[in-house]
Amino acid sequence: MAAGKEIRGKIKSVENTKKITKAMEMVAASKMRKAQDRMRAARPYSDKVRNITANLATANPEYTHAFMAQAKHVQAKAVGFIVVTTDKGLCGGMNTNILRQVTQKAREQELAGNRVEAVAIGNKGLGFLNRVGMKLVSQVTQLGDAPHLEKLIGPVKVMLDAYQEGKLDAVYLCYTKFINTMKQEPMVEQLLPLPAATLKADAGATSWDYIYEPEAQVVIDELLVRYVEALVYQAVAENLASEQSARMVAMKAASDNAGSVISDLKLVYNKTRQAAITKELSEIVSGAAAV
Repeated sequence: MAAGKEIRGKIKSVENTKKITKAMEMVAASKMRKAQDRMRAARPYSDKVRNITANLATANPEYTHAFMAQAKHVQAKAVGFIVVTTDKGLCGGMNTNILRQVTQKAREQELAGNRVEAVAIGNKGLGFLNRVGMKLVSQVTQLGDAPHLEKLIGPVKVMLDAYQEGKLDAVYLCYTKFINTMKQEPMVEQLLPLPAATLKADAGATSWDYIYEPEAQVVIDELLVRYVEALVYQAVAENLASEQSARMVAMKAASDNAGSVISDLKLVYNKTRQAAITKELSEIVSGAAAV
């Protein structure tokens, strides 16, 4: 029964793996709810800041912030990517999908003669960008389950300052958008310059009258910086909710597959055991007949 013993060992191994994947599925499910609540709590703030920014932009046509205007070339043409990925794996094809989009967009920019720079948020994106040889200007990892804006401002500000200085023509924000528990969509959106069509749509038909303190330029400058920071934080929150949902689905699929493998192995084990019993009975009958 050497073969039977080997199969029993495989069954035991797969059962242990199933216990691990089931536990990870339950942990991801518990974290998923908190991540979704955090993401939904940040959405109203982002929407309100976007709405106010759009109305301020239309209310002061004589002043245009650098974030709203195409950067003037100071050095060679270049674009920046803020790539948001997870710190941990085991979440299906989520990171693969967004990194594939980033690679495709970066290749298009390089074919157009633009240099490409990147900010990596998350271990998986950091490792990938290092492997493909993309220039990294800053990075941040180990944000945890509750990311704080303070940890994001520093790395992202490096790229925002480069855009204001005219070293970058555009900045793209790359993350995974949470649609629902079963669906997450990779997004590569233009962050800077802020799309004029989006701001016009948010401004609406009516114009607001503002009283500025100390003056309009200072208020708009500060608000646009906060707006861009809010967009980056919202992307990280969306990505975190997508991560926990994708991990829960992936671990559930792994648990189901482990159950199927265990069933197949038990069937093979029973067939092997029955064959061994039949062989022994045949030997006994043959020996008795020979006597």
